[in-house]
Amino acid sequence: MTQTPAKPGFLESLARDVAMVLKSLGGSAHQDTVIDCVAALKRTRGEPVTQDLRQAVVEAFEAFSEWFTRPFGDGSKRWALIAEPA
Repeated sequence: MTQTPAKPGFLESLARDVAMVLKSLGGSAHQDTVIDCVAALKRTRGEPVTQDLRQAVVEAFEAFSEWFTRPFGDGSKRWALIAEPA
């Protein structure tokens, strides 16, 4: 099955969710924790949580690198907020 690329608006929405989650967790957290919290956030808003959410959240994190960093280097699964979305 071929996946279509995520829409830019969708990625920005996910990146904003990631930023909100990271802020609520003190500014940094493990990737899996962030993804689980984004999924929970979407569920509380009544939005569907699909199987490809994990990959989409990682894509959003990478696409909005001006907001996020990996404080322990590229191979790290620790994510941190470096700037809040406008």
